Amino acid sequence: MAFLTIEGLSASHDGRNDVLRDISLQVGQGEVVGLIGPSGSGKSSLLRALVGLLRPRAGRVSIAGQPVDYGSRASLRAARDRFAIVFQQFNLFQNMTALRNVAIAPTLVKKRPPADVEAEATRLLGRVGLGAKLHAYPDELSGGQQQRVAIARALALRPDILLLDEVTSALDPELVTEVLDAIRALRDEGMTMLVVSHEMAFIREVASTVVFMDAGRVVEQGPPARIFDAPESARLKDFTAKILRH
Repeated sequence: MAFLTIEGLSASHDGRNDVLRDISLQVGQGEVVGLIGPSGSGKSSLLRALVGLLRPRAGRVSIAGQPVDYGSRASLRAARDRFAIVFQQFNLFQNMTALRNVAIAPTLVKKRPPADVEAEATRLLGRVGLGAKLHAYPDELSGGQQQRVAIARALALRPDILLLDEVTSALDPELVTEVLDAIRALRDEGMTMLVVSHEMAFIREVASTVVFMDAGRVVEQGPPARIFDAPESARLKDFTAKILRH
């Protein structure tokens, strides 16, 4: 049985014009799904719909067989306990150290003991290569380091599924590798992830399944080798011909 099941999911910002159209995906536990496609294709909208930031108007989502009712606060809260999302903007608290940025939500929202949370936050920052930066403030960190703090902050919520939305797009090219290395490590540890990225070589390497989206629909999905080397649809052939030319 799939760990995350999405069936016929549609959503719009205005109730009329869908940005997601009949999306169906199945994600196994420990699987990494790479979401690719042109800008405006619905990749980020899909992640936002999963956590209820964009309200689905049709379709079903279930996690480990448990359906998510996006019209129920209790059900949505339970779903959000299982997802964590990292955006392209770091959104760190500028007046807090890296350690405090990671620890604040589990302490205040989850009501976990501060000492336990701080110990776990320390471990998580070490896990993303920032063990020496626990007490640094955001303006003392590079963009890549700040994004790794954001990833550690998401992991501190103990999600079952990590959603990564263009987490390298706001970074200078030389800082991208350190964030991608952190994601590789999470893959190797068995974290279930949906990753939106324009880093095609990285998606090819890290994803077990690649999903190509266009105009709010899933056009094609499959193993990375088939998606990139033997696309079936005319739209994906056109997309890969353009992006792999450079």
